[in-house]
Amino acid sequence: MSPFLKFYLFTYNFLQASAWTISLLNILNSFLSNKTINVAYASAGYLISVFQTVAVLEVLHGAIGIVPSGFLSPLMQWSGRTHFILAIVGQIKEVQDSPWLSLTLVAWCIGEMIRYPHYAFTCLGSCPYWLTYLRYTGFIIIYPTGLVGELLIMYKALPYVKETNLYVKFFSVFPFSYYDFLWDVLLVYPFLWLKLYLQLFKQRKSKLGKSEKLHGKRKRM
Repeated sequence: MSPFLKFYLFTYNFLQASAWTISLLNILNSFLSNKTINVAYASAGYLISVFQTVAVLEVLHGAIGIVPSGFLSPLMQWSGRTHFILAIVGQIKEVQDSPWLSLTLVAWCIGEMIRYPHYAFTCLGSCPYWLTYLRYTGFIIIYPTGLVGELLIMYKALPYVKETNLYVKFFSVFPFSYYDFLWDVLLVYPFLWLKLYLQLFKQRKSKLGKSEKLHGKRKRM
């Protein structure tokens, strides 16, 4: 990989890590100030929405081959989260103060605060073992937590979607409504998520095995 691409990827991952860290700090500050957990979206929703949308670059990175992740997995994760935060949460005020949304956004922030620094250090060619371990272990709890929150928020949004006939103009060209589409998403989402989750376990076995060998060699040296 060229030095320019390494610099670009490092800068991208550093900025993403910074944005998600600031988001979590904003959420925690709001929690303490307001003494309620229902203010996560109000305190960090805009920043999270922007940087989650910008993460479409990761789909392009995989598509053009500058990272080894491929195209499909980043696309599935990006489209699922972006649809959730923009099309559902961003448009339905009744779900924005839900404690389940706060739980979801905190889980997202913690996960990305681990993932992006790991990628940034990997670009430099030297990632601490503890960070690699967190990257391929933390998801075991963080990802299911986020999933539960996302599913509950989507389910809670259904009556409001039906009542307002949300996105009626866009879906007028289809033989189904957005309400029907969201029900389908709810049914399919756990299976798509499980595919990604199991894939991470495969990566964990591969990456931690390699890291443990390298870590052991360095200790002996």
